[in-house]
Amino acid sequence: MKHILLSTLLLFAILIPALAQFDLNTPVPMDSAIRTGVLKNGLTYYIRHNEEPKERASFYIIQNVGAILEDDNQNGLAHFLEHMAFNGTKNFPDKGIINTLERHGVAFGRNINAYTAKDETVYNLSNVPVGPEGLIDTCLLILHDWSDNLTLDAKEIDDERGVISEEWRTRRNAGFRLRAQFSPVLYNGSKYGKRDVIGDYEVINGFDYEELRRFYHDWYRTDLQAIAIVGDIDVDEIEEKVKALFSKIPAVENPKERYYITIDPKKEMDYVLATDKEANQSSISLYIRHDAVLPEHKTHATFRKSYLESLVSSMIRSRISELLETGTPPFITGSIGFSSLTKTSDLFYISATAKDNEEDIAFEAILTEVERIKRYGFTETELERAKASFLLGYENYYKGRDKISHDSYCREFKELYLNNTPMPGIEYEYEFAKSVIPSVTVDELTELFREGYTTENAVIIITGPDKEGINHLNKDESFSIIEKVKQKDIEPYVDEQVDDNLISSLPVEGKVIAEKELPEFDAVEWTLNNNTKVIYRFADYNKNQVSLQSFSKGGSSLYETKDLATIGVMSDFMSLFGIGDLSASDLKKALTGKTASVGFSVSDLSESISGHCRPEDFETMMQLAYMKFEKPRFDEEAYNTFMQRNLAYIANIGDNPNKILNDSLVLLRSDYNERTLLFGEDFLNKVSFERMKDIYKERFNNAADFTFFIVGDIDKETAKEISAKYLGAIRSNDTKENWVDNNVSAPKGETIKRIPINFADPKATVKIYFDNELEYTPENRIGLSFIEKILTLRYTEEIREKEGGTYGVGVRAGSNRIPKQDAVISIGFDTDPGKYETLIPLIHAEIDKIIKNGVTQEDLNKTRLNMLKNRKEQKENNGYWMNILRTYYIQGINNDLPENYETIIENMTSKQLQKLAKTFFKKADKMELVFVNDKEE
Repeated sequence: MKHILLSTLLLFAILIPALAQFDLNTPVPMDSAIRTGVLKNGLTYYIRHNEEPKERASFYIIQNVGAILEDDNQNGLAHFLEHMAFNGTKNFPDKGIINTLERHGVAFGRNINAYTAKDETVYNLSNVPVGPEGLIDTCLLILHDWSDNLTLDAKEIDDERGVISEEWRTRRNAGFRLRAQFSPVLYNGSKYGKRDVIGDYEVINGFDYEELRRFYHDWYRTDLQAIAIVGDIDVDEIEEKVKALFSKIPAVENPKERYYITIDPKKEMDYVLATDKEANQSSISLYIRHDAVLPEHKTHATFRKSYLESLVSSMIRSRISELLETGTPPFITGSIGFSSLTKTSDLFYISATAKDNEEDIAFEAILTEVERIKRYGFTETELERAKASFLLGYENYYKGRDKISHDSYCREFKELYLNNTPMPGIEYEYEFAKSVIPSVTVDELTELFREGYTTENAVIIITGPDKEGINHLNKDESFSIIEKVKQKDIEPYVDEQVDDNLISSLPVEGKVIAEKELPEFDAVEWTLNNNTKVIYRFADYNKNQVSLQSFSKGGSSLYETKDLATIGVMSDFMSLFGIGDLSASDLKKALTGKTASVGFSVSDLSESISGHCRPEDFETMMQLAYMKFEKPRFDEEAYNTFMQRNLAYIANIGDNPNKILNDSLVLLRSDYNERTLLFGEDFLNKVSFERMKDIYKERFNNAADFTFFIVGDIDKETAKEISAKYLGAIRSNDTKENWVDNNVSAPKGETIKRIPINFADPKATVKIYFDNELEYTPENRIGLSFIEKILTLRYTEEIREKEGGTYGVGVRAGSNRIPKQDAVISIGFDTDPGKYETLIPLIHAEIDKIIKNGVTQEDLNKTRLNMLKNRKEQKENNGYWMNILRTYYIQGINNDLPENYETIIENMTSKQLQKLAKTFFKKADKMELVFVNDKEE
């Protein structure tokens, strides 16, 4: 460890003089690659050339408008207006925006979307094709219409009431209801505590059309709007188009003031208790409000402070993680840090989740850590590690700057426009970080922490289950714990140092004994001395990144039911054990200054090791992979600690209707097979520490039964030498395992059930499944994807838009080759309890249409173009080649060949899909489940 810290300190010493080039009192400059301006009507624009992905661009309109601007009789209309932007504009009547873009492969939901918040509304058209036949002018016209040309037709408004009512229903969960109880106190009686964006149900279904039109006229105006366009575009050309088109929009005369709500300070501390029957855990939080730096006052100093807050949060996370690894955990989870609350208020927060009736213990424990820092501050070694990790993160971001997506830039523009969050460019940010981080001191960060932690303008929020036998902290008890901790005898934190040398020596260094070129993949296969196979392919689409994956047949299929609980939690538990002689916390310290991680998993049919690193840390990743086989760590104290936290976590989930629903699905879908276990107390009681050790060693005791894949930005010879050295040193034998088919499958025939369930807010959840045998071929697999996407289109139009019956219908299609060749199509949605009997026949009607008549040419073309568009984008990522290689070795199919993918998509016909639908649906096993509030309740 010493030599890493020494080299880090030397680096910092070299960089300190660079601080002089930044005047902390000046504003942060804007990235010179950004073209920006403000039109005479007040509209702001941002334009940037970017090529991730190529031949694509994203178009955003950012409205400095949200639910906070609603009058009481408009509660919910900011969000309603966002919906109406997709239901008719001057140049795109009815659903013209969605239909026009979908004809070019741009999908609603994935590429066409929007959101409304309390202070902002943002619309996006993402990764739109902009090649020779591109959609630049179309997208600009859409943004133009969103700015000033919504039709707000009365019929369209009435049709959308049902959709938004169902969205309102889907949001009514425990978290929503708890927030409704504590928000008035958190926001100290301000308007923020009265607006939840989705709005009032009565307003949604009864407002007068003119109220929505008034909100649109008052607030959707050019002086409160910005457009952001990022992509593979000619910036000069786009700027001219923007000026020509958007300058035509007239500024609103006598505009209303865009006011901002402030939260009045409150010297004395507040308290609120919020409970709900569906809440799973008790949580104790202390929120301390602070004035935010106003956008116009932000400077380099504000930028630097955000770095300091990141350093503080990083060190606190490490302390809390260490606290939770051993002994009796005082809380289930804990967090301390900085956050934004509103445009004018920031937060310093302290929060912990507690075991039942132990809120006092949890609150005292998390406050003790706060008081420890307040009294003694942080240690120099903690700060050195935090600095090294912070700078490493920026370095990795800088090296991967060519892969920053269009949407990432657009989201930055949103923050720049609304909050004046600096956007100087990654190159500038990296240089600024290298300049300022070395000079940060422990005393400075301790003072920052102390400024954040105060009992003025603070509120204690207790949330938890409304359940007999569970008592919650009252106001007096909460306040007395704070005073108790202030007087408590607390020792300073001791930062134990560790050796960063993961492996001192290998019993034997592996080597390559055979090499086979794979020209169809531009890859190579190495056979190592222990008969392990390693497949390597260079890929630098994602620069500075290297991925490791592997697989071995077997998995949990080889074990009896009594061991399945242990296998089910093994990867989660062992991630907290560390590796070799290092605990989890010690391992994090040892890896300071490095980007390398390796994990494992055991699935039904296989086990695997996977990891990632930057090229410089490839050897570290290989060492970790070696140790996963040869030096796993089994920490019984950490096991017991995590078991206690899990038991506390599940204590109140048994009565949760969502848990009941999901458990019912699992049981019904497996036809109550004995190998189907439900997560809960009985499940955890079946977990065995000793069996965990045995099973792990059995699954990872033979490297020759694994195939490893290395894909990334690392040269062939380096990958060959280092991977062979460590992977070839793993013990192996001649045993070759295979998976076992334990015949876990859905019930045969037709299953129709209506299952009463006590949702807190009445609703019906519908789940429909079709299962059938189906040959696993590229044609069938891609055909199922067509059917999935086309059904999604049909249900959006027929059930969401025409019927207003649900916020959305989810359709998923999947096929398997092992353990048997079969496929499943699942369909699900939430709705009003009185509507599901009407909507279910509509689900089947769309399937019947495909069986009887095939699909429409329009739906076929929309889907085809969308799939080809997505395929082209996927190819520009390292992960594409990892998936291609894994699929080839596991399934025996080369999905990179056009005849196995693009050619099938390009030539897919309505008749082919009709034939597939007949084959699949006609004799499929069907399961139709409706979970609905008991009518007698």
